[in-house]
Amino acid sequence: MITTKQKYLATLTFCACTLSVQAQEVWSLKQCINYAIEHNLTIKQQEASRDQSEVELNTAKWSRLPDLNGSASHSFNFGRSLQADNTYQSINTQNTGLNLTTSVPLFTGMQIPHSISLAKLNLKAAIEDLNKAKEDISIQVASAYLQVLFNEELAKVAHQQVSLSQEMLKQKEAYYQNGKASEAEWREAQSRVAQDQLSAVQADNNYQLALLDLSQLLELPSPDDFRIVSPEVDEQALTASLTSPTEIYSQAVLSKPSILAAQYRLEGARHNIRIAQSRYYPQLNFGAGLSTNYYNVSGRENGNFGAQLRDNFSQYIGLSLSIPIFNRFSTRNQVRSARIQQSNLNWQLEESKKTLYKEIQQAYYNALGAESKLQSSRTADEAAEASFLLMKEKYANGKANATEYNEARTNWMKAVSDRIQAKYDFIFRTKILDFYKGVPLTL
Repeated sequence: MITTKQKYLATLTFCACTLSVQAQEVWSLKQCINYAIEHNLTIKQQEASRDQSEVELNTAKWSRLPDLNGSASHSFNFGRSLQADNTYQSINTQNTGLNLTTSVPLFTGMQIPHSISLAKLNLKAAIEDLNKAKEDISIQVASAYLQVLFNEELAKVAHQQVSLSQEMLKQKEAYYQNGKASEAEWREAQSRVAQDQLSAVQADNNYQLALLDLSQLLELPSPDDFRIVSPEVDEQALTASLTSPTEIYSQAVLSKPSILAAQYRLEGARHNIRIAQSRYYPQLNFGAGLSTNYYNVSGRENGNFGAQLRDNFSQYIGLSLSIPIFNRFSTRNQVRSARIQQSNLNWQLEESKKTLYKEIQQAYYNALGAESKLQSSRTADEAAEASFLLMKEKYANGKANATEYNEARTNWMKAVSDRIQAKYDFIFRTKILDFYKGVPLTL
């Protein structure tokens, strides 16, 4: 019969297992990229820049509207002052004034429309800057993610090597006890186990450091209980159908954020020139206002406050025209400066295009090299493994010494490490090429 204590212990065990499973939730590459984009501080700074551009666009749009300002004043005057009859008298007075004014820009030389267009383009450029930052962090996360997988596989190989060394140690120990092996051979086998265990510890440490790098890139508070998905990769299916750099560039130049941002800024420079040129034209504004005041003279009979405000109430409307005649060549120099900025932005666009093409070329030839390296490493691994298995059998039968055995094993381990490195390097290089073609980074 199940007691209450047993039920309680079973409940605690279930809860502990549940918490352990939740804590060990594994992350896919897509989850890592999405989390990094959401929490990365560089991304947040770019988002703030985009928000600032939105505010500037809103400000430019509202500049078409009239402004409305109100003012109120109250002053005290003491001593001699000029009176209405043009004489000075020593009296104390108080004065209250109320004003409400408005003005509307009627013609600004097309400055406002061009300012709005410039603000729209600046916003588009800021959005593309944000997209560029997201792409950069995505590539960094993908690289760190593959580094974790690479170190994880190396750690597995290191532990397999420990198991293999322990197996050989048991065999040598049995041979030593039966007199078929010398004590030196037995001690050599013990030393090899210790060395392989040290290598396994180092491999585990490298794996943990790679996890730490990835978790820091994701802005995680701690790498504890952080694990990633290890997708099954069929090495035999890893083949590349590489598109030429020119074809990839023709696609990338139409969609890459760095190019689009440069194009938007160059287009904005044309509006910036128009804004500078608008200062050559007259400025026409409409103005209107309401005002009233209250006047009090000490020692005299004064009208009440409300009556004076009503009697002194006045209104005005008017137009103001400002015609630029000579401003010390300020406008001319501003136009020149805007044209120079346009030329500079044009060169920046061309430089961005050349940089993009160079990056695509490098990615293409890196992928070609990675494919050749992968094929060569497979062949080397197969040959080294076959050589090791033969040497292992000879060593077990006493037909090979420990030095020959260790050399064959070291060569095989190096071939395995090279193959694993070539595999993940090939995956990363091909993913970068796909990225330039607009394919999302996934595994």
